[in-house]
Amino acid sequence: MKNELFTIGPFTVYGYGLMIAVGILAAYWVGEYRAKKCGLEVDHVFHFVIWCVVGGFLGAKILYWITDIKNILDNPRIMLQIADGWVVYGGIIGGILSAMLYSKLKGLKFLAYFDLLIPSVALAQGFGRIGCFLAGCCYGIETDGPLAIVFHESSYAPNGVRLLPTQLISSGLDFLNFFVLVWFARRKKSDGEIGGLYLIFYSVGRFVLEFYRGDLVRGNVGILSTSQFISLFIVCAGTLLYVICRKKGAVKKD
Repeated sequence: MKNELFTIGPFTVYGYGLMIAVGILAAYWVGEYRAKKCGLEVDHVFHFVIWCVVGGFLGAKILYWITDIKNILDNPRIMLQIADGWVVYGGIIGGILSAMLYSKLKGLKFLAYFDLLIPSVALAQGFGRIGCFLAGCCYGIETDGPLAIVFHESSYAPNGVRLLPTQLISSGLDFLNFFVLVWFARRKKSDGEIGGLYLIFYSVGRFVLEFYRGDLVRGNVGILSTSQFISLFIVCAGTLLYVICRKKGAVKKD
């Protein structure tokens, strides 16, 4: 668990940033490959990735500002800390909205590309969580179990304490989500089903995993963490999307 992997001259390669980059590239390559298989225009994949990355980063940062508004009002300089402070759900929402906007501008069928690229999002998240592990952020609760890990040079996690590796558990769930979504994509009846399943699977996994997160500074809404609260709405939206698209596909088949 070391974020500073190596240094070449004045440049230092950080594990978190490297994993984010690997995740984005993997998402693009898989998206392009699947676009060819699905008969969709490959040229749009690159533009979708760029739009979603930019929108995702903006969304993640904006939602972080919203959830930390009390501290920001006391110290507005927090908004200038670009490297820290991201909320994954903000990234998901921002990425989806950006994809919708690009589809609208280019006259594309959004749900078709949503289904195409959303498994790639899960794949990118899997790599991103490995980056979290290397940096020590998004750490888990203290544990004496066999899965415990200890950080020694982290700027985020408490060092010298046995912690549950929630980052790696999350990463594993993201990779599993990717493979499950790709499997379902071959059996879908209508566009939008895979996007709905992603929202359901990710939200359920995130809701449960939140009970084992140790970085409680992320805020809460009543007895739920902020992410758990958002998960309730996202899983409802995903279920609604899946049911509507599934019924639509069944009607077409009949």
